[in-house]
Amino acid sequence: MAGDPAINFSLLHRVCKLVVLLCVLHIAVTLVFYVRSMDISSAFAENQQSQKDVTEPNRVQSDYNPPSVEVRNSSMESGQVQQMDRTPLQYEPEDKQEEPEKKLEKCPETSPLLVGPLWVEFSMAVTLEQVRKENPNVRRGGRFKPVDCEARQKVAMIIPFRKRDEHLKFWLYYLHPILQRQQLDYGVYIINQAGDGTFNRAKLLNVGYAEALKEYDYDCFVFSDVDLIPMDDRNVYKCYAQPRHLSSAMDKFGFRLPYRQYFGGVSSLSKEQFLKINGFPNNYWGWGGEDDDIYNRVVSKGMSVSRPAGDMGKCRMIRHNRDKKNEPNPQRFQQLDRTRQTMSRDGINSLTYKVVAMEKFDLYTNITVDVGRP
Repeated sequence: MAGDPAINFSLLHRVCKLVVLLCVLHIAVTLVFYVRSMDISSAFAENQQSQKDVTEPNRVQSDYNPPSVEVRNSSMESGQVQQMDRTPLQYEPEDKQEEPEKKLEKCPETSPLLVGPLWVEFSMAVTLEQVRKENPNVRRGGRFKPVDCEARQKVAMIIPFRKRDEHLKFWLYYLHPILQRQQLDYGVYIINQAGDGTFNRAKLLNVGYAEALKEYDYDCFVFSDVDLIPMDDRNVYKCYAQPRHLSSAMDKFGFRLPYRQYFGGVSSLSKEQFLKINGFPNNYWGWGGEDDDIYNRVVSKGMSVSRPAGDMGKCRMIRHNRDKKNEPNPQRFQQLDRTRQTMSRDGINSLTYKVVAMEKFDLYTNITVDVGRP
């Protein structure tokens, strides 16, 4: 019945339950939308930060100060602390990679700088300062090598010496320009015998060989008297397939060989050739004999002496009186007869000497040595 209180209460109870369910559903829907809105805001913020990082790469604030760091040293006393300085971070640009130096090509077999026959005379005055100014590319110690190509040989110029300063000026005046035109990698070594004892040319040449190799990996050695000047720069001061006699036509002998076996004046041997004959003899005191001994050594080892063709071997000698304490060696002929028997034990393998002084000058290296006495 419509007016029955029991029926009205039951309807009211159902309506209340429906209202409660609607409220719960409303709260659930509201909570879902709230959570989703938080996710969207977080994603948006991350996206904005990502775009900022892309548009401003590697940006570092210049006023950034790192925190102080304490470093303890085990060697410090207990309680002592070393504090690192607070310094701003600094980023240095990467070093640019340097391009490797271009390797030079070998110099041509025949230098294009050669001029051929030369006028050589000794009447004018020559000073070392003049020679230095005219050869600006010669480095201290008398060293030179081409700058536009790689020299085919490294040559040590060995000059036995004592009290020949005027002759040395002419040698340097003429030879430095010649050697540079020949495109050699070379050094000049003056081997000066100390004291006033009997001169020993061959032993000084051995000393020059040994001392030059201490400085540079020379593969060729030119042994030259200080008073001989070539008259043709095509007579190249280098080493050849056979030991070379470079002064084959001296004006002293009318531009001819005094005898077929003559090997004096200026000669060149490669390092291999020099060692093959055990270098030069050490026991020729005074003038004469040592160059013939060297010739005998070369022949006894199956080698031959080569010489420049035609007039290219011409050279001029500076006239002078024979030096004191360089008188003819009276024992030279007996010594020459025994070359084959003595060469294996008398040479570079038995060389003894003492370096008194070594001086590096602009145009040459001077090595003063004590070679002993007979």
